[in-house]
Amino acid sequence: MSESSKTVIEKNKITPSMRTIAMPADTNPAGDIFGGWILSQMDLAGGSHAFYLAQGRVATVAITAMQFHLPVYVGDEVSCYCGTDSIGTTSITVLVETWVRRRRVEQEVKVTEGLFTFVALDEQGQPRAIRDLDGQLDRNPNG
Repeated sequence: MSESSKTVIEKNKITPSMRTIAMPADTNPAGDIFGGWILSQMDLAGGSHAFYLAQGRVATVAITAMQFHLPVYVGDEVSCYCGTDSIGTTSITVLVETWVRRRRVEQEVKVTEGLFTFVALDEQGQPRAIRDLDGQLDRNPNG
């Protein structure tokens, strides 16, 4: 992953932020699952992770790193795992790893990873400060 990411996800110690099954409607002309579909699943998972940290609405503002390692096939169980990379004043950067369980061989493999940045929004859709209500947020000193 990007040299700027310091996050390590220990997927066996956390619950996936999202899990779904890759379906035939999500294939590209080659018959593999379309990369845009995988990206959207990662964005949903990362957004859910950021929502809970920000304690409210967030919006994707950047994908600063993205790698596709292996194809995803119809019938694969797709799981997205998230780790907090950094928290700034109004933004949260989340490392999202996508793993699949291949149904044909019951094997788990990492297929993609990306670094997503979300900004916390107020009721008017404007950036807002992320509150640290319980003193547990590990904020980026440059953020």
